[in-house]
Amino acid sequence: MTGFACAATDKLMTDTAIILAAGLGTRMKSARPKASHAIAGRSMLQHLIASCQGLFDHIVVVVGPGMAELEAQAAPHLCVVQQDRLGTAHAALQAAAYFGDGRVSVLYADNPLISRQTIARLQARAAVGDADLVLLAMRPPEPGKYGRVVEQDGYVERIVEWADARPEERAIGLCNAGVLSAPAAAFRRWLQAVGAENAKGEYYLTDVVEIARRDGVRVAAIEAPFDELRGINSRAELAAAEAVMQTRLRLAAMEGGATLIAPETVFFAADTVLAPDVVVEPHVVFGPGVTVESDAVIRAFSHLEGVHVGARAIIGPYARLRPGTDVGAGAHVGNFVELKAVQLGAGAKANHLSYLGDASVGAGSNIGAGTITCNYDGFVKTRTNIGAGCFVGSDSVLVAPVSIGDGAFVAAGSVITRDVAADAMAFGRARQEEMPGRAAEFRAARKKGQT
Repeated sequence: MTGFACAATDKLMTDTAIILAAGLGTRMKSARPKASHAIAGRSMLQHLIASCQGLFDHIVVVVGPGMAELEAQAAPHLCVVQQDRLGTAHAALQAAAYFGDGRVSVLYADNPLISRQTIARLQARAAVGDADLVLLAMRPPEPGKYGRVVEQDGYVERIVEWADARPEERAIGLCNAGVLSAPAAAFRRWLQAVGAENAKGEYYLTDVVEIARRDGVRVAAIEAPFDELRGINSRAELAAAEAVMQTRLRLAAMEGGATLIAPETVFFAADTVLAPDVVVEPHVVFGPGVTVESDAVIRAFSHLEGVHVGARAIIGPYARLRPGTDVGAGAHVGNFVELKAVQLGAGAKANHLSYLGDASVGAGSNIGAGTITCNYDGFVKTRTNIGAGCFVGSDSVLVAPVSIGDGAFVAAGSVITRDVAADAMAFGRARQEEMPGRAAEFRAARKKGQT
């Protein structure tokens, strides 16, 4: 067992979420745990934890042995380890000591698209009090081999697996999604009663329904959209889930007041924040950690990750903003410009074909086309500091560590290796020489050599 939040002697009270995340990536063809694979820049496990936070008093994650990556993603929540993978009921039972005295809801990390609203509906249905066991059900467009939910008089009578279902039962469209909620004490008892008399010799969580019914307990089901409850077991299903999530994020951005000119071409991370009146042109990718303030424009084919873009700034087209970059209000970052760990001041401009890394640029400064900061010497990275109101001419090379004072002027084509004082003009290039008539002589010599 690995504890992030609570010691083993802590008594957890009220509602607890148990997230089953011990599955391997067998069908994913991956050496990584299945639940660690990302959708919109966030792992499946982290998506589900985010949906659960605030709805449950405690979250416990059941992982498999050697899943340090998932344990880190679960932090600061408690993790327990299922040493032997003997089925979903067995996995849930590993967390029995942490169920507390309230209700327990069991969810699956490979169902990361479940919304907070659906989880809240599950809890609300359980709170009605007429049914001790409440589960989620869905109507897939192709029910296939999902277990069917057989109801009578508004309650679940049983769940029948496809292989065991009669033709009339296979015709039922309502399918089991696996997620359920029950009182902690009863749930412990039901889990302990689950047997492994099946082809795989595993302990299945779905058997709890039959055990609860034998106990005289009513079981209720609430329906949720298939797009929320679809499981992810393969790369193809991961891609389908990504498409669902991107649709959600695009709609949320537009409902929040952002303009997406071609929404289907814009890709978001789960934590992207766009203020009202942001305009996003086609084919823009937002990686994790991006915030864009109001009235900024992100032009086509730009890529942003780990950056803050100030109000009224213009980014792109074809710009790349990398982590640690902060673009000030009204600043311009133009085509084929890359910024990495740069503080670009208000109204500053880097409009063409430049690379600025580990640098600060003061307000109102202009960085000419083709300018680069040489921030890495093969061993360490050092900074370039450009003051306010500076002009750096085209095709300049600024060799860090170096500082350009406020109001300084760097001539085009310069290689700057020493600090430039405020309001100074710096030339860092070789003297131009002219040889009269030499061009004509050169051409004549070349022509003669060709005959």
